[in-house]
Amino acid sequence: MKKYDVIIIGAGASGAFASYEFTKLNSNLKVLIIEKGNSIEKRICPIKAGKVESCIGCIPCNIMNGFGGAGTLSDGKYNITTNFGGDIHNYIGKEKAIELMEYVDEVLCSFDDGESKLYTTKSSNLKTVALRHDLHLLEAKVRHFGTDRNIEILKKMYEYVKNNIEIKFNTCCSEVEKNSKGEYIVTTDKGEEFACNHLILASGRSGSKWISKICKQFNIGLLSNQVDIGVRVELPAEVFKHITDEVYESKIVYLTKEYNDLVRTFCMNPYGQVVAENTNGIITVNGHSYANPEFQSENTNFALLVSNRFTEPFKDSNDYGESIAKLSNMLGGGVLLQRFGDLIKGRRSDKKRMEKCFTIPTLKATPGDLSLVIPKRQLDSIIEMIYALDKIAPGTANGDTLLYGVEVKFYNSRVEVDENFETAEKGLYVVGDGGGATHSLSQASACGVYVARYLNSLLKS
Repeated sequence: MKKYDVIIIGAGASGAFASYEFTKLNSNLKVLIIEKGNSIEKRICPIKAGKVESCIGCIPCNIMNGFGGAGTLSDGKYNITTNFGGDIHNYIGKEKAIELMEYVDEVLCSFDDGESKLYTTKSSNLKTVALRHDLHLLEAKVRHFGTDRNIEILKKMYEYVKNNIEIKFNTCCSEVEKNSKGEYIVTTDKGEEFACNHLILASGRSGSKWISKICKQFNIGLLSNQVDIGVRVELPAEVFKHITDEVYESKIVYLTKEYNDLVRTFCMNPYGQVVAENTNGIITVNGHSYANPEFQSENTNFALLVSNRFTEPFKDSNDYGESIAKLSNMLGGGVLLQRFGDLIKGRRSDKKRMEKCFTIPTLKATPGDLSLVIPKRQLDSIIEMIYALDKIAPGTANGDTLLYGVEVKFYNSRVEVDENFETAEKGLYVVGDGGGATHSLSQASACGVYVARYLNSLLKS
């Protein structure tokens, strides 16, 4: 049995940046990463490659898994803030959290051949305009690389770490046990066994169920978290141009009048594309955007999400979100698409109505009726938010605005960890989105850096 100082499960944002930091620190630690997805050069979605028109359920999904995690083929947007995107500051302090996110930004820029712009919402006039209509713009600095450049950046990061960190791709961790020596024994789906004294679980949102299973096995506390349910909105880029040109990513929060529910914009992609992604066999929707004008569309897309927090005795928030996504998959064979005008009139979008639509969809999806999928409360809140956004971006509530469903943001139950992200089980750490403490690329990456520095210092002393 091969032994390591540290084993990391998952090569997503946290795992990738932990591997970078171990390498940069010139650590002599033996580190192994186990990743169920492909190496970065093999992460090609057949839809984007033009081989198929809709999701065929690849296992593993190249959009969700592989080096860099779900963030690799995203739009390459990093929000430097503690106002949203997780609660890492509750563990390490706000000042340290911002410092680490700034460090992550420096690392990414060092691997970037182009000139990316750092946007800020702090001095934006949009905040004032939004407040006049009871909309709240959250402050953040936003670095956007684009899907194309983000992939190249992470390829260079992989080249930087690959000779120092051992990585096993297309490999799943099936079991974790602890022997009489206090070592963690990791068994893979290939029957391999590896031992370590320090184990980092960094499997991201797609590994949330697996992390919960491991935590229950070791009697590690889990706190119920939320699930966000909504739609991906797509409209002509001109509608939001005055906003995206100034701040790029506008995180706008609205409290609905009817239900007092929080609705927020999420993951705004100017001149971008809507994409499908496969999370544990369930097809949901997301958005990407490119830096290269040749790959850009004429549309902007963003999510509208309604936050759902449940009280006792219900604890299965992710199962609730999955059940709604399954309805969409059942009715549409994947992603459903509906014109906003058809939704308001209580009729399904069909092929004929879509042929007359002035907004050309960037994702091939099944025309249908989202009211048959999304619960009334969430759908009413989304509609109210669209009309509110129309006041600061006239045209948002046009009949030809497209709604894709469903978009679901799954959060792992929050794992009980200390200020070093170590659980009550000594030597077992849970980092990034999989632990429920971070919900963004910047915070997940910063979390990986923090734990790598901590372990490097601990094991050298």
